[in-house]
Amino acid sequence: MNIRIVTDSTCDLPEEIISRQEITVVPLYINVGEQSYLDGVNLTRDEFYTQLPTYFPAPKTATPGIETFIQVYERLADEGAQAILSIHISETLSATVNSARAAAERFTRIPVTVLDSTQLSLGTGFIVEKAAQLAGLGKTMEEIISAVQEVMKRTYVFASLKTLEYLRRGGRMNFAIAKFGELLQLKPLLHMNMSKASALRTRTNKRARQRLLDWLAEYAPYERLAIVHAGVQEEAEALYEQIRSFFPEVGSVPIVQITPVLGAHLGIGAIGFACISKK
Repeated sequence: MNIRIVTDSTCDLPEEIISRQEITVVPLYINVGEQSYLDGVNLTRDEFYTQLPTYFPAPKTATPGIETFIQVYERLADEGAQAILSIHISETLSATVNSARAAAERFTRIPVTVLDSTQLSLGTGFIVEKAAQLAGLGKTMEEIISAVQEVMKRTYVFASLKTLEYLRRGGRMNFAIAKFGELLQLKPLLHMNMSKASALRTRTNKRARQRLLDWLAEYAPYERLAIVHAGVQEEAEALYEQIRSFFPEVGSVPIVQITPVLGAHLGIGAIGFACISKK
């Protein structure tokens, strides 16, 4: 059976993987004032992070509509798809997966299965890539879903943020809490696994970096590992050199700049890891 994989632009997969695995990516929206952009289409990541400090009011993000997903499913059916697996950013973070579910209910030409990745960024991307690989091997829908659900349990994303300001500006954090954190110079840490997002705080960048390294040691060894960052390529490269000295077994680790849709909420300077632990 010809099963095609659909995801959204928050997956942060490199273009070469998307192309090679024939993954279809549905872009989310970034609204800056009166201007609306398609994530990853008409606003590059470098452009976004260069301009982000100057945006006022803060950029807003929006999910694709039901009709957008229906059009994508129609096109894939026209191309010969016999079934579609649509995998998206965690429902706890975005309504995108709900739009996909509503579209799947209305679309009747071929079966469409919608999965919550339980993740964000390359956490979602790794799961999507696994699904595409299995589809390419001719696995059934049931086999693919079973395999990726097992992978979800071993998938983690954890990162430190430079500031709480962007979460506050985007309405994702109480204003008083954000200001209190800034006054105390707290450094927030985010951790995601199986749709459970948790937050910790430390007093210094040094302690925040050490917590990332502690998590890195806790979940090793790895099936997949990548560094993710928001507009701080040099810091990401320095982090790579640091983990090579602490964890020489990790080998080559890709460095990926996160999509503007996520960067709008996390802010410039967010940096961390996406990984799949080995069984």
